[in-house]
Amino acid sequence: MTDSRRPGPSLYIAVCGRRDAHMPRNVQKDPESKLTWTIKDEVIRRGRVYYGKLRGSRSIFITRKLIPHFNAIFGLTRAEEKTLLSPAAQDILEVLRKEWEMATGDLRAASGVKERTVFIKAIDELQRSFKVMPSEIVYEPKFTYIWSLAEARFQDELGTAVEREDALREIARAFLIGAGLTLRGELARVTGLSNPDAGLGNWALVDEGFATRIGPGVYRLKEGIRN
Repeated sequence: MTDSRRPGPSLYIAVCGRRDAHMPRNVQKDPESKLTWTIKDEVIRRGRVYYGKLRGSRSIFITRKLIPHFNAIFGLTRAEEKTLLSPAAQDILEVLRKEWEMATGDLRAASGVKERTVFIKAIDELQRSFKVMPSEIVYEPKFTYIWSLAEARFQDELGTAVEREDALREIARAFLIGAGLTLRGELARVTGLSNPDAGLGNWALVDEGFATRIGPGVYRLKEGIRN
């Protein structure tokens, strides 16, 4: 739900059909905002893309093709879970591995992570590490997310091994194909990559002859290259 004030592709801008679209303050009464929410919910429900938070409070869609590459950067193995996930995140994950999917309230109760801020932080951890994702959004009788194991929908993609260097290059490639031009820090802000990792991905495209560096942190799709 971003607009022209933030970098990267935007479902809201696509719905509006204009690049200068600004999200209104009262989104409930705005028809374009309401349509964007409806489409977003339906895309999540169909389960053909990964939806989750990789950095901060912003959620993004990731195509099936790119899931192995993002997982190579952000994902955790089972052996790493015990040391890199918080106790709350481990408790939530343990419950979901038994139940496969649960609504937010039920998951908080079953996991014992009842403090809202702790639960949200733990869920963000699990989304970022490609362990848990929202599989549906329900509005009646009250609003709630239905949380599922990511491997339940993307077992093949999450089981595909990708070298880190290849992953950074392909993430940068996908962004550049869509944007045509990457401004300084833009790839990192959109994808959740660190600035050094984003730079490695962009430089790999330059070395390959896929992109041209036109300034510090600024890369352009090489002329004549098409998706």
